[in-house]
Amino acid sequence: MTGELLALGASHKTASLELRERIALPTGRAARVLAELTEHDAIHEAVALFTCNRTELYLITADAVEAENTALAILSRQAGLRPTELLGSLYSLRGGDAVEHLFAVTGGLDSMIVGEAEVQGQVKRAYEMALVEGVSGPVSNRLFRDALAAGKRVRSETGVARSNVSVSTVAVQLAREFLGELSERRVLVIGAGENAELTAQALRDRGVETLFVANRRYDRALGLAQRFGGRAVTFDDLPRELEAADIVVTSTGAPHQILGREELEFVAASRMGRPLVLIDLAVPRDIEPSVRDCPGIALYDMDDLQRAVARNMDAREAEAAEALVLVREEVARFEEWMASLEVVPTISALRRRADEVVEQVLRENESRWETLSSADRERVEMMARAVVSRLLHEPTIRLKDRSSYHYLHTIRELFGLDPEPMAEVVPLRDQTRHAR
Repeated sequence: MTGELLALGASHKTASLELRERIALPTGRAARVLAELTEHDAIHEAVALFTCNRTELYLITADAVEAENTALAILSRQAGLRPTELLGSLYSLRGGDAVEHLFAVTGGLDSMIVGEAEVQGQVKRAYEMALVEGVSGPVSNRLFRDALAAGKRVRSETGVARSNVSVSTVAVQLAREFLGELSERRVLVIGAGENAELTAQALRDRGVETLFVANRRYDRALGLAQRFGGRAVTFDDLPRELEAADIVVTSTGAPHQILGREELEFVAASRMGRPLVLIDLAVPRDIEPSVRDCPGIALYDMDDLQRAVARNMDAREAEAAEALVLVREEVARFEEWMASLEVVPTISALRRRADEVVEQVLRENESRWETLSSADRERVEMMARAVVSRLLHEPTIRLKDRSSYHYLHTIRELFGLDPEPMAEVVPLRDQTRHAR
């Protein structure tokens, strides 16, 4: 048996920003969590997806209940929380529901901004990390390849992504609403990752010409600054640049806040009443939340962006509905592939179970047939096996012709079957163990 797909996670739809910060899985932490997950016998394959607005685990498991409990324990431990503190904010999806969710996420249909493009790259990186760590396998590899293909179809065949809207463009719009025209404003971008680059581009599109980039790695700051005609600065220059800037965008991967209230109160006092807009795109957050109470400072974080997006969701509902139809087509194709892996082992297990029942009944009635001749006993056994064979004939035909993952899973549950795995779908983790 290939195993059951389980997705466990939390997103902007189910969890507060504070909780999303606690369960965030940046690259180093994700690698440790994946290794710990796949040490458990119930979990064959694992992929961790982390974005600004979601943390999700995709697991191929022999026991979904045990795998869910294991994943919950690991997530809560790394977040420093009790499992009960996470339960109300986590969602758990299995089988086709988990497939549809991942395909919708990759297509941008579950994003804060429906149709945003960044998530496609984030899903790709999550898959590539699982490959590098050796914790993916045949099913999760196919799952994520198909998810990426589904996301590509959504963007190329529907109108979901036609308007150039992203977290970055919404953030810039909020800054414009507060400050007015941006072309003469001085901008400081802290961080040189994807969100920082997208925000720099959005600012340039609004006419911003004075752009400074700070990053712990000066070479990365220099590369981003040169790309947009700006100038790189070091972290040592931050106090001076914060005093001079009109807009500060933070998008680092730091595990702790890099700008505190005391520091920014001092900055505000030195600005002679000039307003300062802070846009915190990071999860965990880069800026202490209480800074929003400081006079002269406007702070926007991911929760603020989510509220701004919610006011403009109606325009994309029709496109999203069209895209969901396409996603479900891709889900059906994946489930057909999954079923093709399961159908032969399931039929074999069903036949074995039938043979076991016949043999058990014959043994239980052995003492009642003392007067039967050997020939008569043989006829009774042949009749019993013929009845079972005819009874299973139609289900076997239907399994072959109309197989689906849900159908096969139901059959296994009803009959308590444990099909032997096919050779080509042995999890990579187990292959590595055998090689050792």
